[in-house]
Amino acid sequence: MGRGWWLRADSHCKEMPEAGKTQRTQADPRTAHVRVVLVRTSHPGNIGAAARAMKTMGLTRLVLVEPALFPNAMATARAAGADDVLAAASVVATLDEAVADCAWVVGTSARTRHIDWPEVDARGFAVQAWQRAREAPVAVVFGRENSGLSNQELDRCQALLRLDTNPGFASLNLAAAVQVVAYELRMARQDAVPQARPGDSPAVTQAEMEGFYAHLEQALVEIGFHDPLAPRLLPRRLRRMFNRMAPDRMELNILRGILAAAQKSSRR
Repeated sequence: MGRGWWLRADSHCKEMPEAGKTQRTQADPRTAHVRVVLVRTSHPGNIGAAARAMKTMGLTRLVLVEPALFPNAMATARAAGADDVLAAASVVATLDEAVADCAWVVGTSARTRHIDWPEVDARGFAVQAWQRAREAPVAVVFGRENSGLSNQELDRCQALLRLDTNPGFASLNLAAAVQVVAYELRMARQDAVPQARPGDSPAVTQAEMEGFYAHLEQALVEIGFHDPLAPRLLPRRLRRMFNRMAPDRMELNILRGILAAAQKSSRR
């Protein structure tokens, strides 16, 4: 037959290009700022299937945190033509490394937390992701197939993304979850408008926030407010508070200056 056809949602038909020919689309520069992060994926086939889900929706930036097997022939087979996404994927040792330069990190989770955390659905995430991606990288993080993200990994996220599923059967495989989020990103891309940021101070990266949290804990220990041997939920509650504030770089520098002054005073 040589040529194929596909159905659009409005029931109009459009001819597909002949085999070997590629449709040319204008690249959106924001796409490079939206990354999918997979944490400790156990089956290489799931990596390939996730890459396929990404490419069908125009996403290219894949980061793998300590995958069990990669590169692997099973990943290539399941990618089904998304070999370029796999070839360009970054492999890193920690989640901190994967999101260090990101200004917004959202973790996927089906679990509730002891402390309320900002939540978004896939559609809300997609709109905000494109708004924020004009200024700095953003990441959506997917956890292990059997247990998802740990509490420590979720602490690295400014918000949690929950997919609206059947409450009686909420199980989604990894690639299916990536596909849902990637689809919403594609649908929201054209409608997203830049998010205004007051003043000229740039967004803060995740690495800068982690440096602040380390400084904050050190200062609280020095002034006698925090016992690191019995932390309870204080560090997590503080993270939630500052995630909600979303300080810019100038504001973060002010906060660190206050911490430094408090430390200096406590040492006298």
